[in-house]
Amino acid sequence: QVQLVESGGGLVQPGGSLRLSCVASGTIFSIDAMGWYRQAPGKQRELVAVIISGRSANYVDSVKGRFTISTDNAKKAVYLQMSSLKPEDTAVYYCNALYLGKTYWGQGTQVTVSS
Repeated sequence: QVQLVESGGGLVQPGGSLRLSCVASGTIFSIDAMGWYRQAPGKQRELVAVIISGRSANYVDSVKGRFTISTDNAKKAVYLQMSSLKPEDTAVYYCNALYLGKTYWGQGTQVTVSS
């Protein structure tokens, strides 16, 4: 069983930055993939960024060049550094992990970009 706990959301002005953190707990040896999804009001949940096997990172086109995903294997954590934030980045951001063929989700953290 894997538990994911996110932190770091909040209110930020357009052009600002935020860093989201997600820490996994439980009996874990190595996580196959960790990533971030987001869901805006009235929209479907979408993949923002993912790291597979701690190496290759992929991003949705709308965040390329602005967001950076990284992991700390020792801490079993994944981070999302978000810069040049736009109002359209406003959403609930969810941490996601794939481990032994099962998908796990965090509880979500709200990110609001507004002046």
